[in-house]
Amino acid sequence: MAIRIEAWLYGPIARYAKEGAEGYARLDLELPAGSTLADLVRQLGIPAEERGITFINGNLAALPGMNVDHKTVLQDGDRVGLFHRRSMWPFQYRFGAAVRPELQEALRRREDGGIRHSYK
Repeated sequence: MAIRIEAWLYGPIARYAKEGAEGYARLDLELPAGSTLADLVRQLGIPAEERGITFINGNLAALPGMNVDHKTVLQDGDRVGLFHRRSMWPFQYRFGAAVRPELQEALRRREDGGIRHSYK
């Protein structure tokens, strides 16, 4: 059995979707049922050091250096947004972004709360 997902790649990682892609790329993919986000990233060939912010169905799932979403099992119909490490935080998600429980827990455990840059 297979699942279908919609994947969006933003910034320089768009090139992993198709040659010549600039800025962003959209893919409709079929994966085996039970596939994880790590399986998707591996299939696309995106190196871990290039991956930044990740959203699954509009919920923040990972931040640069905090890829706690790799074990997330994807479901049929999921929409995944993968941003390059240097891509800007999407404006529409800057305030009040819904956050997946795995990332909430990882942020809670960090002394800095996951915020490395602040304006003082």
